[in-house]
Amino acid sequence: MQTFKGQYENEEVLLVFRRHLIAMRKGFYFFFVPFVLGAVPVLIWPDNLNNLWFPVIGALLGATGFFYHWMSWYFSVFIITNQRLRQVSQKGLFSRSIIDLGLNKIQNITVDVPGFNAAVLGFGTIVVQTYVGDLVLDRVEHPEKIYESLLDIVKTYAQGNVNTINETITQEDIIET
Repeated sequence: MQTFKGQYENEEVLLVFRRHLIAMRKGFYFFFVPFVLGAVPVLIWPDNLNNLWFPVIGALLGATGFFYHWMSWYFSVFIITNQRLRQVSQKGLFSRSIIDLGLNKIQNITVDVPGFNAAVLGFGTIVVQTYVGDLVLDRVEHPEKIYESLLDIVKTYAQGNVNTINETITQEDIIET
């Protein structure tokens, strides 16, 4: 049984998912650009062994930038329980925002796979509409599967059949490893 900080006493986690790895693309750039720039002196002056420090230093600087973006990706998570939808967004090392939305507040859910790259790489945007505004879950992995599961959860919750939802939706159905 999964738990999280701030979980209510009779609350059960039904689904946990996060953004697609494409959300970390800046982290990959931060890793590769310093490494490639550090490799340029080695390519220009291959006889000078002191130039080998440049790609090593570039890789270390790049790994630091990558770690910063990885932290933001890894600790940003979407949690669906039998009572609410929780979005935890990590920004850097110390900044975190949490949005809770009761399942009974959800009016409509839409999914958008914006273009060729999103379709090929398997990410998209889910918009959860409420009376007071929209909650946008962007760059979500397997958006159609998450969308269908979220619809089933909201439908089941609205009918009051919270106990039967665990039999219909499992996390293995959503996230393929």
